[in-house]
Amino acid sequence: MISRWFKLKDQAIKLRKEGTSIGVINKAYRIPKSTLSCWFRKIQLSKRQKDKIYKEASIKMDGARKKALLWHHSQKANRIKTAKNEADLVLEKINADDKSVLELALSFLYLGEGSKLNETSIGNANPLVLKFFINAIKKLYPNAKLGRCQLHLRSDQNELSAIKYWSKELNINEGEFSFVKDKRIAKTKTYQSYHGVCVIRFTEIAIQRRLLFLCHKFCNIISEMDS
Repeated sequence: MISRWFKLKDQAIKLRKEGTSIGVINKAYRIPKSTLSCWFRKIQLSKRQKDKIYKEASIKMDGARKKALLWHHSQKANRIKTAKNEADLVLEKINADDKSVLELALSFLYLGEGSKLNETSIGNANPLVLKFFINAIKKLYPNAKLGRCQLHLRSDQNELSAIKYWSKELNINEGEFSFVKDKRIAKTKTYQSYHGVCVIRFTEIAIQRRLLFLCHKFCNIISEMDS
């Protein structure tokens, strides 16, 4: 039985001998690659022809990779936008002035990030987390007293620069900061955007106990609800 592509065989072989890739011939004539491979098995390409095919394939692959990357970036941007919009819808339903809501949010932050020792404190490298912690404590417990702040720095960090950074971010006097350096961390250079971990302390241990009890009790309530 003669293949329906047989009439194109001579033209395909001619193109192959000229150094045309199987992919290009397949696309031009819609001849299956398996058929082309069978026709071309005895054709020997020169090194120059092989290099040309390899170069063309690499260029094509780079183009496809760039298109795929742009598509993925576009899809990611859409997903991020959707997540932001969904978060905004949730926030529209929340009364930020409701102290019960604020205290519950603070309790979950404390369960995840706060010290469980005999102090009410949180250490973090993100100023936003610490700003929330400080402002929430002050709104909920007006009599709470802020203790000294401590910076945990890498050995190659400038302590004065770090203190100025955190003082400005948290609106706390520079004199309220102390620091410790971990001299063991010296193999890699610290990123300029990293300003160490700042530990914020309040003197009242009762706040810690209240927050942890609140969070645990709320978790138990939700856990025991019917799914």
